[in-house]
Amino acid sequence: MKICTRCVMDSTDPEITFDVNGICNHCLSFEANVRPYWYPGTQKAAHELDNIIRGIKREQKDQEYDAIIGLSGGVDSSYLAYWAVKHVGLRLLAVHVDAGWNSELAVQNIEKIVKNLGIELYTHVVDWEAMRDVQLAFFKAGVANQDTPQDHAFFSALYNFAVKNKIRYVLNGSNIATESILPRAWGHDAMDADQIKDICRKFGAKSFKKFPLVSFFKYYIYFPYIKGMKVVRPLNYINYEKNKAIAILEKELGWKYYGGKHYESRFTKFFQGYWLPQKYGYDKRKAHLSSMILSGEITREEVLRELENSAYDRSALKGDLEFVAKKLEIGVDKFVELMQQPNTSYKQFKNNAAKKKICLLVSRPPTIINAIIKKSG
Repeated sequence: MKICTRCVMDSTDPEITFDVNGICNHCLSFEANVRPYWYPGTQKAAHELDNIIRGIKREQKDQEYDAIIGLSGGVDSSYLAYWAVKHVGLRLLAVHVDAGWNSELAVQNIEKIVKNLGIELYTHVVDWEAMRDVQLAFFKAGVANQDTPQDHAFFSALYNFAVKNKIRYVLNGSNIATESILPRAWGHDAMDADQIKDICRKFGAKSFKKFPLVSFFKYYIYFPYIKGMKVVRPLNYINYEKNKAIAILEKELGWKYYGGKHYESRFTKFFQGYWLPQKYGYDKRKAHLSSMILSGEITREEVLRELENSAYDRSALKGDLEFVAKKLEIGVDKFVELMQQPNTSYKQFKNNAAKKKICLLVSRPPTIINAIIKKSG
């Protein structure tokens, strides 16, 4: 197995390439396409962020809330809520989407956040039969991104609730510091309604009609262009470091860490920590930690030492496997059988890739099309 000489991405990413110095395409892409335009903590970033916040407050001054935020109880969304209230005084409406897999710690964290920050919380509970059916269909399909049903439901509830409450701004905790690297082969767009519908048709999700599906039109056109919704990612403008954020949350809010990126969900913990490495050979820690190497928060040597530890607590595996199987209403033997089935790609199912290309072409036409338009005008 070949490993990058700068980060820790390796040939478990089937699309990875290396230059003559052994540096991978992820690092090279970061330096060429991200680094020049990412300057967190600088005066320039502070000025840009200040303009954004002022604009939000100005536009929402006659509404009850400035912005909406999805709260999972995880590090990124929790710190973002803390920063938005304590540092810039935004009036937030928090939305938590309960897809049936919350860890007890995540629930406690959410309670502490909204109580200590004085944020109003709305909890949307997804129909469990629908969620279970769609998740089971995805397991049967054998695609890599088993988090798609959860993630899709989260954004569906969040965006629809924002529109209902006349909130144009969505605060999003995604960030370059910890998420700049994510191989395409390791997953697929969770908002791909075409893929979800095709998988559910082929693998018999009986309660699919109750699943909160968001169409391509609604997600990519209705929300941003017709309703004018804007997604703002403040963590990309500040000096955001995961470990420092955890320390602040623990001290200021009594928040507690749950042990891994997105492990606030018991399903995601099992999927990313066990299912994905065992079935596909994909260890998402490599992508997350490589991102932190590039942002300068952690060294490559520290990451290599961390990766020597198992991605999953083996003492908890048997109990967690039984819990997930029981929750999905299948036997452990059947679940193991699904793990042993051949892996598939999202490309084997209907997907939105062509639609996204057309959308990109229309929103940012290439030079030749611009020339044709100009000439014809």
